[in-house]
Order: sequence, then structure tokens, then C-alpha cells
Amino acid sequence: MKSQDIRSKFLKFFEDKQHAIVPSAPMVLKDDPTLMFVNSGMAPFKEYFLGNAEPKSKRIADTQKCLRVSGKHNDLEEVGYDTYHHTLFEMLGNWSFGDYFKKEAIAWAWELLTEVYKIDKNILYVTVFEGDKGDDLPMDQEAYDFWKEHISEDRILMGNKKDNFWEMGDQGPCGPCSEIHVDIRSDEEKSKVSGKDLVNMDHPQVVEIWNLVFMQYNRKANGSLESLPSKHIDTGMGFERLCMVLQGVKSNYDTDVFTPIIREIETIAGKDYGKNEKVDVAIRVISDHVRAVAFSIADGQLPSNTGAGYVIRRILRRAIRYSFTFLDQKDPFIYRLVDVLSKKMGEAFPELKKEKHLIENVIKEEEASFLRTLDQGLVLLDGIVSNTKGDTVSGERAFELYDTYGFPIDLTALILSEKGLKLDEQGFQEQLEKQKNRSRAASEMSTEDWTVLIDDAEQEFIGYDNLEANVKITRYRKVTSKKDGDMYQLVFNLTPFYAEGGGQVGDKGYLEDINGDVVYVLDTKKENNVIIHFVKNLPEHLSETHKAVVDANQRYRTECNHTATHLLHQALRDILGTHVEQKGSAVHAKHLRFDFSHFSKVTSEELQEVENFVNARIAGKLPLKEQRNVPMEQAISEGAMALFGEKYGDTVRTVRFGQSIELCGGTHVKNTGDIWYFKIVSESAVAAGIRRIEAITNDAMKDYFEEGYQVLSEIKSLLNNAKEPVKAIENLQEENSSLKKQIEQLLKDKAKNIKGELKNEITNINGIQFLTKQVDLDAAGIKDLCFELGSQYDNLFLLFGAENDGKALLTCYISKELVAEKGLNAGQIVRELGKYIQGGGGGQPFFATAGGKNPSGIKEALGAVKNYIA
Repeated sequence: MKSQDIRSKFLKFFEDKQHAIVPSAPMVLKDDPTLMFVNSGMAPFKEYFLGNAEPKSKRIADTQKCLRVSGKHNDLEEVGYDTYHHTLFEMLGNWSFGDYFKKEAIAWAWELLTEVYKIDKNILYVTVFEGDKGDDLPMDQEAYDFWKEHISEDRILMGNKKDNFWEMGDQGPCGPCSEIHVDIRSDEEKSKVSGKDLVNMDHPQVVEIWNLVFMQYNRKANGSLESLPSKHIDTGMGFERLCMVLQGVKSNYDTDVFTPIIREIETIAGKDYGKNEKVDVAIRVISDHVRAVAFSIADGQLPSNTGAGYVIRRILRRAIRYSFTFLDQKDPFIYRLVDVLSKKMGEAFPELKKEKHLIENVIKEEEASFLRTLDQGLVLLDGIVSNTKGDTVSGERAFELYDTYGFPIDLTALILSEKGLKLDEQGFQEQLEKQKNRSRAASEMSTEDWTVLIDDAEQEFIGYDNLEANVKITRYRKVTSKKDGDMYQLVFNLTPFYAEGGGQVGDKGYLEDINGDVVYVLDTKKENNVIIHFVKNLPEHLSETHKAVVDANQRYRTECNHTATHLLHQALRDILGTHVEQKGSAVHAKHLRFDFSHFSKVTSEELQEVENFVNARIAGKLPLKEQRNVPMEQAISEGAMALFGEKYGDTVRTVRFGQSIELCGGTHVKNTGDIWYFKIVSESAVAAGIRRIEAITNDAMKDYFEEGYQVLSEIKSLLNNAKEPVKAIENLQEENSSLKKQIEQLLKDKAKNIKGELKNEITNINGIQFLTKQVDLDAAGIKDLCFELGSQYDNLFLLFGAENDGKALLTCYISKELVAEKGLNAGQIVRELGKYIQGGGGGQPFFATAGGKNPSGIKEALGAVKNYIA
């Protein structure tokens, strides 16, 4: 059975059971601070389990893209070494929100596996929660009794809390679960060891394929459990593992989910899968990782140096280093696998086809960049090796190579072993742990349970129409972090505060009680569909009505910038082409940032066109036309632009200014004339095929003009109030250029004179032509002097010192024959002599420089250099 058929049969089965079939949510989460990526099928539905929103249906089924590479669920380092772990995987799931429970979930799971997929009942085992004394939880007898109706009792196994009690985190909904395991070993293997003894023992052919979670408790901050008011079902079945079972193979990588990618790797790399274990691991790593990276980019998360982007970059670099080390690929090639991937999975996930060219370009650029890093790292590692005394490279130096330059530690260890050296792995781990501890300490946070003041209160956002409202605090909790100290989060019954989202920052403002006492709202965010207000101190009278007031000035400036991003988007599509799509934005009160797809630098002429386009629409005073609660299909049919990677509901809000119409939940000016003026301040590259424009409007624009006028006034004053300041500056530039040429000639003449004097000072020490001297030249003059003398003398060793602008400079030149024959290294020498001038440096073995802040140490450094040739 092909993988496409396996997926469609699952969805059809649950559609026939009255489940609404919903598309996979984007993998990158934007309104859940507890998760970076969707790491399980239930993550997109978390708000329903928490009771913060109503689902479109009480029964839902889907296939969800999941990524497990960070936090509690992290499978990254296992991928490639076994046959069933993955970074990205599909989770087939069915959910019940307060509808059916254990009986139906168990019966339908069994029906699908054994009657629809025709899996042999004799290779299946199920587990049931055995209970836990610590939480005072009994065995899940109810689930056990339902399973007895379908499977013999000797195949129902007891599972502990670790395996059979599912929790979404340290707090929140949780409950016992039943896992379904499959034993696909040969009959001979089964005769030797019973499958029940291998369940949950990490055996590659006795694996869990489906987990049925019975959500019936809520874990509180103090660790205690309370029963949920409604019971829910949350199931997740590993698509790749199910394909392995139904296609009769022993590895996920032997299914048609992966074989097309593996065949393409074999073709490009000229390697055969299945003949060499190290090559096989590399091919598995690459075939898995390209899926994770491709889906992440398609969902809007580009590789970067921070947050979720860093995780994606780390996955891709792991794939690159395996291709570099074990497949001998020194040029980018992983990007070429995207075509096969999009053909294979593009029907189920159309974003892969839509974003194919962007994905290819981003991966190709990342490959090229990291391959350059590897080349640089190899040079640096050679330097470390040459400076190592003994047979062990220090963990501290290896960590510096890893942390500063991004050079993989496993590659360092491999190269060292090839050179007959060892790595101080314990020292490296100590440095790594110190870094992790610093990172943990910086991000450490504790969150208390919500204190509920008004039970079952629904929240309403009224901020599109009002900046003030009388509100009730319905619940609050304390949050403590090293960064912010103690903070409190408040939830109101209704709120005029806009929560951060869609690129727009959250509102600030204040709460005022009946006595006029004020508590400032420092930020507003959304968590699992709930708008949360951050305050430093709790209001004194929590149960009273408070006046909530949004900072109107900040909101207005932010609205100007948000509306400007819509006009900018329209301008870019009109001027550069309809291939332009928004790939990210940040809308603040003082500025805006807009990322978009485009494959070349935007020219100054095009930028001017874009500015003119936006300002024409500002001058046109276009009114805001919005529609709220419009059916999604209707909004799209009317021309509204949806942003890929965003999660939209069944009904949406549309925002229109003239011909610009987008799906948007943010706040906007009532008329484009309010923006006043729009100015682009920078245009740059973010990644391959992604450009970034930063711009300002309104008050920031006024400040920009005032600062420009002030600078112009100062320039005129310096030019003696010249009537034509531009012409006066051009004259100064011409004069400066002429004087520079004269100085350069004087310095060259000076260097020639010095060279003539220095020839008589060169001495022969052990066959080396040796000279040290403090000279009155700049760095460029000294370099020219070194190479001129070097062209005239063999076996030359030079060390020059100089003082320029109160700073010390050391320059070392060594003839290449001395480098080769005597192992002298200019880079190493100046690095060590740098201590005399309180600085450091480096360079190539034949030429290197060091700079420092202590010119008085030059003489001592010049005297110490003789030790290297004694």
C-alpha cells in the first residue's frame, strides 16, 4: 500500500466517523510561549483542551507535521543511527473534545488497524496505565476492560507513568494513555524472545505505532492533579512507522516515504545505500533532515542565529557535515533533493510546491556558507594541532572552534583521530555544560497556577473600536524569571489591549481603580487564544472594576506603521512582481520591518518607486474598509491575501485600503492620510531569496527631517555657510585626494630610505637572515617593506614594531622556505608576542600581525623574538 493511500485511508475512516478533517497547522508556533515548534499532533488544539476556545467540531482528525528537535522532546542526535527516529514526522490523529471517550477511541483504533489496514492481530500488543502511588492514581481498569473486548489479555501489558501517562508539560491537561505496539520480527526471532518482553525496550522491530491519550486531569503548578470538567481524546499515530508495517519492511527509511530521496542521494553522491554503515547513517540523516528544513522554510521559519531559526540551521548543518565527511560532498547538493521531496509530498502538503524555489535557494546558500565555515575550521584546526604539545587537544580549544566558528565537535574528533591525536572530551563537555548553564539561567522561569476570580468568564477583545473600557480581572498568576524578576499576568473579561501578533507589538497602558491608583500594563501577549496583560505589581483591589486604558500615542504610531506595511506589500508586488510574498514583519511604534521573497537586491531606483507608490496612497487619503467574521473562502474569493505560515480560523477579518486587501487581525489607522509620510531607511538580504526593508512613518519621519535639517545646518556652519554646500564638499574631497596621493608618495620614499638603512642591520643567525627593528611607518608601509626585503633575501626572518596613534603594532615576515624547512610560523609567533603589547593577532605562517594597547612593550617583544630561532 502506497504512503499516499495509507494517509488517505486514515482520513477517510475518521471522516466516516463524523470527524471534521482539518489541514496540518504550520509547524512554527506563534502564540504559545511554552513551545517553539509543534512537537505533537495535539499542539495546534491546545487552546481547546485548555477551554480557551471552541473547536469547529467536537470530533477532528488530521495529519500534522511535527518537529522534535528541542526541549523535552528532542530526537535529533538519534536520527540516522536507528531506523525509526526522525526530526520531522507526520502524526495521524483523531480528537474528541468532550464527546466520545475511551470505549470509542479503543474500538475505532482496533477497527482501523485490523479491518481496514489488515494488520495481523497476532503481532499487536497494547499497554495500559498501571497506576502511580505518587500521584495516588489507580490502574486504568476502564481502558483494560475495553481492550479485553478486542485482544487477548496476555497481549495487554501494564505500563508505568513514564510510558503510559501523557502530559503536555509541567502544567496543564494530562491523563493515562494506551499505546499500541507492533512486532514485525521474523517468526524465528519471535520463537526465541516473546514480543511482550521487547515492548518499550527500543527494539527497532518492536515499536509503538499509536498512542491513545485519555485527557481527564489537569496538572497544577504544585504538582497536584484535579479532574477536568470535560474528558477528551487525543491520539497520535506515527505515519512513517505505520508505512513501515503496511509495506512489509524493517525500516522507516525503506518505505516509499524516503526511498525516492535516498535514490536521489545515491545518484548525486555516487554512493550505494546498504553497503557501508557510515554511508548509510549519513544518507538517513540527510534524507530525514532535508524534510525538516524544507517544511520549516515553507512554513515561514528561515535558518538564523537565534530561536527557532537556530534550531533549523543546526538541523541543516548536521546534514551538511555528514555529507561532507561520509559522502565526500564538498559542494552544495542537499538543495537538489527538494525537487524529489516536493513531487513526493506536494499533493498532501501544497506549501512544498508553492515555496519550492525559495526552499532550494535558502538551503543552497546555507550549504555554501557552512562549507566555507568547514574550510576555515580545517585551517584553524591545523593551527591548533601544530600548537599542541603531546597527543591530546584541549577541550577548551575544541570548544572555542565549536562555539565561535561553528565547527562540529564530532568532525574535530574524527580529524584528530586520523592525525593520531586525541580530544579531551571531558574538557569539551565541561565547557559545553557551562554554556548551557548560562543559557538556562538566563531563560529560567517559574509560573504559578492561575488564581481564578470569576469562573467560566469568556474574554472579548474590543480594541478595534475602543482604547478604554471598564474591566473585571477574571484571573491572574505570578511569573518569575531571571530577566524580568517577578511579574504578574492578568486576564480581563473584556479588553481594549491588542495582544502581540501578526508582527504587531502588544499594547501598553495602565489600569486605574476607583481610588485613582494606577498599575501600568507593560506588555500584552496572547497565549493559547487568551489575551494576557503583563504588570509589575498586582492591583490592590483585584475584585473591583478597573478602567483599562491603552497608550493612545503608541497605538497610533504602531497603526501608522502597520498600515504602511500593507501599502508596502502592495507596492512591492506592483513594482517588483507578483512573486513577492510577505515572509515576516515587525511593526513597532517607532519603525517597521518587512521581509519578502525576491531573488535580487532591490535597486535604488526601485526603492524610490516603492516610496513614491506608498506616499501616493498616503496622499490619496484612502479610508479603512474592514470586514469582521467573514468566511475564509469568501475573503479569499474577494482577493484578500493570506500569509503562508499563519493559522487562520473559519472566519477572518479583512483590511482594505484602496486596492490593498489582506487578512489581518492587527490594528490600523482610519485613513492612510494619518500616516503623513513613508520613508525607507534600509534594504538588505535576510537569506537567499529573502530581502528586508526597514522604514519609518509619522512622528519618526518628523524626527528624521528635523535631524537631517540639524545636520545640514552644522555642515553649512563648518563650510563657512557656503551657498553651495555640496559643491564645497566636492572641492574638499578633491583636495583631500590630492593630499593623500602626496602623503603616499612621501611614505614610499621614506620606506625606500629605511630599506636602504636596514640592509646593513640584517644579521645571520644559524643560517637565518635575521632583523628586528622599531620603525616609523604605518601598517601598509611595513607590509610593503617586508615583501620588498623578502624578494631580495632568502631565509629571511623579520619582526618590525611600530607605534601608530598610541597603539602598538608587531609585524612578522618569514621566508616560505624557513616555514617549510624549520617549521617556523609567523601567526603563532605574533600571537605569543602579543602579550608584551597587551594585545593579540595572527595570520599566515609566512606573514602575520599583532596589535595592542601598550607601545612600551614593543622593545621587549623585539628582544624576545630571538628565542624562536636560537
